[in-house]
Amino acid sequence: MSRVARVGVLGSGTVGRTIGTKLVELGHEVCIGSRAAGGERAVTWARQSGERAREGAFADAAAFGELLFNCTAGVHSLDALEAAGAENLAGKVLIDVANPLDFSRGMPPQLAIANDDSLGERIQRAFPAAGVVKALNTVTAAVMIDPASVPGEHALFICGDDIDSKREASELLRSFGWREIIDLGGISAARAMEMYLPLWLRLMEALGTTRFNIAIAR
Repeated sequence: MSRVARVGVLGSGTVGRTIGTKLVELGHEVCIGSRAAGGERAVTWARQSGERAREGAFADAAAFGELLFNCTAGVHSLDALEAAGAENLAGKVLIDVANPLDFSRGMPPQLAIANDDSLGERIQRAFPAAGVVKALNTVTAAVMIDPASVPGEHALFICGDDIDSKREASELLRSFGWREIIDLGGISAARAMEMYLPLWLRLMEALGTTRFNIAIAR
């Protein structure tokens, strides 16, 4: 997606606002969606981001976007996408950035979905007319939109059932600066991508930073 496009970002937290800001910088028009229009974080972001930025409810962002990002908290993503409306997701690429992290027992969080299923798969089953592409969930928000902030060559993983959706998502991700994008196959590969998170959290503690990633040595 090298052309200027309308992008809907579902989720007004740090990840959603970070991705939204990058998209605006690249010249896209962006609508960030929250549970309800007028949320303080989303309104502030839209005001600071200029004329190509706006905010609304989940359904507003989903209807606005030609391509969509799911940046909601993973344990609530299906509810958020239901609120966005299946009719607003149909026929669109949906880049799923979320991880199903359960913080109910404190830190470190556990995975609410693992082993024989994944959030990415559940989203694709719930919204079969959308082209779900799992991506960006294995790095922190700042690295998602600025891979050069981690020195050296390192990889981003994607997966999804629809080849055209993965191609469109990859084009957009390359505009973020990603050079090595490894396609892990169908959406069931989201299990592996999401189950990396417990290791990522331990690495964060051991390294004392969130700015790191995986390099593939061949």
